[in-house]
Amino acid sequence: MDANLTFNSLWYFLFLPLVFLIFNYVPDRFRWLVLLVASYGFYATFKAPQLLVVLALVTVISYGCGIQLGRITNRSHRTLIVWMGAAACVLILAVMKGLPLILASGAGRDSSFGYLLISVGVSFYTLQAISYLADNYLEIQEPERHLGYHALYLSFFPKLLQGPIERAGDLLPQLKRKYEFSYNTVRAGMLLFAWGLFKKVVVADRLALFVNPIYDDVHSFAGIPLLAATYFYAIQIYCDFSGYTDMALGTARLFNIGLTQNFYTPYFATSVADFWRRWHISFSRWLLDYVFKPLQLAFRGRKNWGTSFALVVTFLVSGIWHGSTWGFVIWGLLHGLYLAASVFYRPLQKRIHNILRLEGTAVAKLWQMIVTFHLVTFAWIFFRSNTLFDAYYVLSAIPKDLPKLLDFRYVQIQFRGLGLEQADLILCVVFVLIVFVMDILEVRIGTIWSKLLDKPLWIRWTVYYALIVLIIFFAPYSTAKNFIYLQF
Repeated sequence: MDANLTFNSLWYFLFLPLVFLIFNYVPDRFRWLVLLVASYGFYATFKAPQLLVVLALVTVISYGCGIQLGRITNRSHRTLIVWMGAAACVLILAVMKGLPLILASGAGRDSSFGYLLISVGVSFYTLQAISYLADNYLEIQEPERHLGYHALYLSFFPKLLQGPIERAGDLLPQLKRKYEFSYNTVRAGMLLFAWGLFKKVVVADRLALFVNPIYDDVHSFAGIPLLAATYFYAIQIYCDFSGYTDMALGTARLFNIGLTQNFYTPYFATSVADFWRRWHISFSRWLLDYVFKPLQLAFRGRKNWGTSFALVVTFLVSGIWHGSTWGFVIWGLLHGLYLAASVFYRPLQKRIHNILRLEGTAVAKLWQMIVTFHLVTFAWIFFRSNTLFDAYYVLSAIPKDLPKLLDFRYVQIQFRGLGLEQADLILCVVFVLIVFVMDILEVRIGTIWSKLLDKPLWIRWTVYYALIVLIIFFAPYSTAKNFIYLQF
């Protein structure tokens, strides 16, 4: 059995209660050490010693540079230190992201994901270290003088592999405060973890049964299966990544620590800009503060053209951060172009809505959500396709097949060969609808799970048992998947 402590593994269900018990029974002054040892132990289970070395190296670099920024007042010297520290972190990140791709290219496609795990987590804590240095330089955050707390800030295991990317000012004070056990907080954390697990193993992994066979061999399928797989992938990656975030937040709550909410109903966004305020929120905020704003300031004299250029460059950086293939670059470029175009289109859109009396109406909002979802989903084609040639085939095959969309017999024939029953498709639709309804409720009434805790006993336990039954009986364990964002 694979002993990697991913959140959907049996080993994690043994590891987490053990850490929680030790954390609760040691004196308060040693609790940070328990979490630090647990975090490095968690990371060590990926059986790649270089990961621990890189984590320690990034920790020492950011800690040392931070201490120097706290001591030196000369502006030019401070600028040199922050640039040296950030450059060292970027170099480490570039090496670690390039190494797996080089190894995978010589080992065949089937083993490429295993090689990508060589750099798991590096992107997230490296960006966090860079933000720490920048905040120190801008005097937003005082340097952390306790090496242990600084190391824990970067390595805290719930957010180590896939974020959220935490600011020092948000996380460090929580790591230092006196711990007080709260039954309600622990209960809320366990419930949020269970919901995240449901989204990952029941919804995302079941959708993968359709998406992966089709997108891994696109030339064997016509346009309608490719269209279905594209829509399914949009939901799969959302449930996979937001499921991880829910599990990370739920785990952190057991230790009375609140991590940044990373998702807020992104497919209800009414513009691409709104989408990025709801999707991977901590990363979007990092891009906004440390890439977009400096670029916008540098090109402020160019007005809208300068803002558009800053947006395109920012999202090119986002694409390259995800991977060095052309698919990721085009995905980032598309989002940059969407946002750049909106800078010029927004005033025209407002005038059109005013003329048609649609401004602020439900019809306009629904139309904007549909358009935004399809723009985002179109970009996912490049994100998911194995090659640009595959992406081109998908884009050319779908329009050719659309006239046959209502021919049920034809559609049924196109899905043969996947080895799946019709019941599998029905289950996918049902579980996606559950997530969709929960997102609607979150928009309407706020955080569902905290409100559930105030409900009568019979309602709470009905929901608890329903989640447990769904996870146990409907997760496709024979084809359990790693989290998609582990490769980034």
